[in-house]
Amino acid sequence: MSANDLRHPIKRARGLGSAQSGVGHWWTQRVTAVALIALGLWFLVMVLRLAHSDYETARAVVAKPWNAILLIAFMLTMFWHAVLGLQVVIEDYVHTRWKEVSLLVLVKFLAVLGALVGVLAVLRVALGA
Repeated sequence: MSANDLRHPIKRARGLGSAQSGVGHWWTQRVTAVALIALGLWFLVMVLRLAHSDYETARAVVAKPWNAILLIAFMLTMFWHAVLGLQVVIEDYVHTRWKEVSLLVLVKFLAVLGALVGVLAVLRVALGA
């Protein structure tokens, strides 16, 4: 019995089947989730240490190269993970094609915009601009 035999007859007739990208998407979402656990714990510790600090102290902490790099990595990973999760939700529950495509484009645009704004903010604080 081959994999072709397990598909619905209409799928066999149309030549449709798996798009072959589901496993990669699944792994990417799991890897970003694990990265977010580690980066989230680091972020939580940093925020708790700065809870009663003034702006200059917080700026000095963010200005340290490793903290700035980890903060940027946290934001980029967070937006990437969010896009992957929202993509699955939109593809599964939005059944009108133009709405699905519009929402996917909007989500990706907002994620890129948010990531760029976040990175710019960290760089401005870290570089003292």
